[in-house]
Amino acid sequence: MKSFALFLVVICGMGGLGQKLKPKKRSNGEEINFRTKTKDVCTMSMNGDEEMKLRIECKSQGMSYWCEFTGKPSVCRAFRNNPKIYWNQIAMELRKLPHACKSTQVLKTTMCQKAPTEALMKQIAAGMEPEDLANQDKSVQKTSTSMRGAGKSPVKKIGKPPMLPLIKPTQRGQGSENETEAMKLAREHCWESLHGFCSYIIGIFRG
Repeated sequence: MKSFALFLVVICGMGGLGQKLKPKKRSNGEEINFRTKTKDVCTMSMNGDEEMKLRIECKSQGMSYWCEFTGKPSVCRAFRNNPKIYWNQIAMELRKLPHACKSTQVLKTTMCQKAPTEALMKQIAAGMEPEDLANQDKSVQKTSTSMRGAGKSPVKKIGKPPMLPLIKPTQRGQGSENETEAMKLAREHCWESLHGFCSYIIGIFRG
């Protein structure tokens, strides 16, 4: 009877040990935001189960860069016990760097420094590109379209003001002046009934 009870204790102990070594559930898609030593704004996201994938995206002075890592941190017992502390330690190490993706071919933590090498997160890809390049293209396209639309709008042409004709003295004007003087002389030297005739004769001679 005592041997049977001892057998049950051993079985329960092994079951508890198995539960203790079983990896804890990790929250896939979890993100951690941080800033590098040079104030680059970065986001770190994790996905996976046994083999984890880590992606880091950063923005720095009009440019954006990224890098990806893979590894099996689950072989580290400390990671299985508390994966959040593991990722926070990685974020703390990245905060000390001027660039989150340069000189980081392998990510190490103090809690798993004695773990097998397969537990290390190793960089597999990296890249850099202008920030908001697609938005800039859309802005340029919109500006070009608006300029083309403005070019199609009717433009009113301002014509030259009409030229005023030059007024030249005409013979008719001179004749009127002569006629006035002739009438004046006719009034002075002719009878009133002959003013018209005298004026006509005087105008001919002065003409």
